[in-house]
Amino acid sequence: MRLILLLAVIGIGLAVLLFNSDQSRIFGLASDDFGRFVYLLPIALMLAAGILGSRRNIGQTMRQLMIWLVIILALATAYLYRQDALGVGNRLLAGLVPGRAVVVTTSEGGQEVIVHKMLSGHFEAEVSVNGQSVPMLVDTGASMVALSHADALRVGIDPKQLTYSMTVMTANGRARAAPVTLDQVAIGPIVRSNVAASVAEDGRLDQSLLGMSFLETLGSLQMQTDELRMRD
Repeated sequence: MRLILLLAVIGIGLAVLLFNSDQSRIFGLASDDFGRFVYLLPIALMLAAGILGSRRNIGQTMRQLMIWLVIILALATAYLYRQDALGVGNRLLAGLVPGRAVVVTTSEGGQEVIVHKMLSGHFEAEVSVNGQSVPMLVDTGASMVALSHADALRVGIDPKQLTYSMTVMTANGRARAAPVTLDQVAIGPIVRSNVAASVAEDGRLDQSLLGMSFLETLGSLQMQTDELRMRD
């Protein structure tokens, strides 16, 4: 009988909502508020029935009510602060996995990309180049984005078809490089098109570099002790 009554209450409420869907108020309540009342009323009835059914043991009833209250408050808190919790989780993951860029929302409402320092002391991040993920070192000393031979192949560039007309300095000494234009370079929500870059000769560049042809287009670039912050 209790189940039938609960289903009847829900059914009547849904019927009222259906037949009055074109009205902004139902029985003096806004449509949204009336809808909340329809699904909260059965819950209240169930709780009331439970209290009446256990009225012989008031102590046990109060303990159960407190447990339910704590559960409801915990769920409400988790829902209200879900975005903050997600941000904290991303920051924690970025700290535990150096090189993983994390996107946070600033106090002004904008977005900021944060990269944590690697154990080697450098800032490394996964950068999308022509739709392919490429690990790059952030290098403000490099005049442009520089791709290694292997990464150039990964993003769809055939190094054999390039003209190595540039002379660059790398960790392996002086090397020849070919100028190219990348269709798209992106890190998090920061996206740039037609970015000037170079491709180093095979074996002359160990890791690709995110240079100034991308970095100089940013709104701000802040390098702290163990964080690099980039804003569009």
